[in-house]
Amino acid sequence: MLEKIYKILKDKTVGIAGIGGLGSNCAVSLARSGIGNIIIVDFDVVDKTNLNRQYFFYNQIGEKKVFALKKNIKKFNPEINVQALDVKLNKLNIVEIFKNCDIIVEAFDNAEMKQMLIETVLLAMPEKYIVSGSGIAGWGRNNIIKTIQYDNLFICGDGVSEVSESLPALCPRVAVVANMQANQVLEILLENLLHNEEK
Repeated sequence: MLEKIYKILKDKTVGIAGIGGLGSNCAVSLARSGIGNIIIVDFDVVDKTNLNRQYFFYNQIGEKKVFALKKNIKKFNPEINVQALDVKLNKLNIVEIFKNCDIIVEAFDNAEMKQMLIETVLLAMPEKYIVSGSGIAGWGRNNIIKTIQYDNLFICGDGVSEVSESLPALCPRVAVVANMQANQVLEILLENLLHNEEK
């Protein structure tokens, strides 16, 4: 079964918008699962404050996130095709950047950027699946973290816990939601495999 999974996933392309806590951990999980092509897009640099929840290392502080994450992924999966784009996404470049993706993962920490990406994809690329994260702050409360589907849009998280001074973004909850996003991507891409196995 594992060989069948890898055979399907090696030809798939997933785009990830934002590679902070959600995006970097989601990208690593997808790369470890056998996705053949990942497009990672961000314009930020690694900061010391990122290290408590993002897939970067101390010696990468100051590096561009996309290039640092590409190096990290290549260390455990040298065969994967990682396209690292040091770009700020906007309504004009989203379609061009993600046009060949099977699924787009929204992993921004900015509400306006989240809305802009989701609306652009849904309007300009309605055939594309988009997996978003919302409500990752704090700790505990595992029982309220879930995935909600609206047609081709999937939202992972609790939907309410916004990051604040009293409710910071901590690794366990961020990683849980990031891996829910990765797991949802796999569910979409492998849906036909499960149906075929059941026949």
